[in-house]
Amino acid sequence: MTNTFIISFCVLIIVAYIFDLTTSKTKIPSVILLLILGWGAQQITGVFNIDIPKLDGLLPILGTIGLIVIVLEGSLELELNKSKLPLIKKSIVVALIPMMVLGFILAGAFYYYQIHYGTGRIDPDFRKALIGAIPLSVISSAIAIPSAVNLGKKNKEFVTYESSLSDILGVLFFDFVFRNTVIDFDSLWIFLLQLLIIALVSFIATIGLSYLLARINHQIKFVPIIILVILIYTISKIYHLPALIFIMLFGMFLGNLEEIKRIKFIQRFKLQKLENEVTKFHEILREGTFLVRVMFFLLFGFLIKTEELLDLETFYWSSSIVALIFIIRFIQLKISKVQVMPLMFVAPRGLITILLFLYIAPQDNIDLVSETLITQVILLTVIIMMIGLMFNKEKDETFFTRMREKMSMGSSDAEIDLEVEKEEKAEEEIAEEKAVKNKKELLDNAYLAENIVKNNIAKEISAELEETEETKDEQIDGIDNDSDKDKDNTK
Repeated sequence: MTNTFIISFCVLIIVAYIFDLTTSKTKIPSVILLLILGWGAQQITGVFNIDIPKLDGLLPILGTIGLIVIVLEGSLELELNKSKLPLIKKSIVVALIPMMVLGFILAGAFYYYQIHYGTGRIDPDFRKALIGAIPLSVISSAIAIPSAVNLGKKNKEFVTYESSLSDILGVLFFDFVFRNTVIDFDSLWIFLLQLLIIALVSFIATIGLSYLLARINHQIKFVPIIILVILIYTISKIYHLPALIFIMLFGMFLGNLEEIKRIKFIQRFKLQKLENEVTKFHEILREGTFLVRVMFFLLFGFLIKTEELLDLETFYWSSSIVALIFIIRFIQLKISKVQVMPLMFVAPRGLITILLFLYIAPQDNIDLVSETLITQVILLTVIIMMIGLMFNKEKDETFFTRMREKMSMGSSDAEIDLEVEKEEKAEEEIAEEKAVKNKKELLDNAYLAENIVKNNIAKEISAELEETEETKDEQIDGIDNDSDKDKDNTK
């Protein structure tokens, strides 16, 4: 049984990796394939009567860790400089306003349904309706960022900023409504105080973790840093602090060392060494993020119940919610003067939606917002995003479009096209290899230069010590000679 589990796990991860490799060509989001793979694994266990222990408890754990590492990785890629300010402003507006508008519209619809068509088991409450609506209003960076790989540089950057900010603002909005049974000025002041405390905690923790990252010389240094980040996040959540702000600030600090190294306080760090360590840290974090994301969506797919997906009553609600999501997004992109196509389709719900839904306490849950509704909304938004991106010709054509064009070509044209494509791929591979080699050479040269400087300093110090010892010996010999002469003179 143990060997079977290990083999199955390894095969699933390898297949997920293949999905991740092919998504840039097929433009099919890997999350769709992961959910299908997880659901298929569930069907196989049912056919062969394989006993699987209850895995429901793992979902919020993987979701929390996944949210931390995904936001941290995304914030490491965010650039902070004057040229990015317009993009950041637009990203905040496009992330915040549709989320608030959609949240209150859905809350109003849920509240109306509770009053007129509710079961009567739960008293109608607008706050509970809003708590149920917020998870459906937040864009998932866990799906949006990997799916934007085929977009142009500007649009890809916009998706990274917008979805990362959507996660953070969504969690802040949810926490504020969830923690306060009565929303008034007092609750607002407490929330602002919590923001101030987490900002102070973030500053202290960021400086401390950066210092450790630069100073630790042990061969194991990145795992303790990631564990400490998760620990600080969890302790902050226990005290009801918006801990995701710490994750974003820590990532943005490490990702923008070039911009902040002019500050005198920051210059106390070994910036050259810290930059090298941040590069390695980002690479390891990217690998870990992939693994956690894959495990989460495979598990979520495995836990999907087929009969719930076919619930027509819930499907009417989910399809209406999805239509509303894209209508509001279209209007907001138009008002903000942001390129509508293909960004209108990049509004998936995913990991953050599931995580916020799982956080809802039983006494705050409403009948309408169920696991079935959440699953259907996630699948519909991801499928629509996939269709929208497959017809996008902004950067790269899809695999299917290329095949269709090649089939319509003559044999000679197709051969020429294939040769050109091969040459382009070869040139890209050579350029990537050169970039990697140059990067490695720069790192090696930096370490070599550091060692040379250290050796030169050590040599200079030892030479100075030898000179001082020689001068001391000469002085002692001179004193001895003078004393001998004095003795001879007295004789």
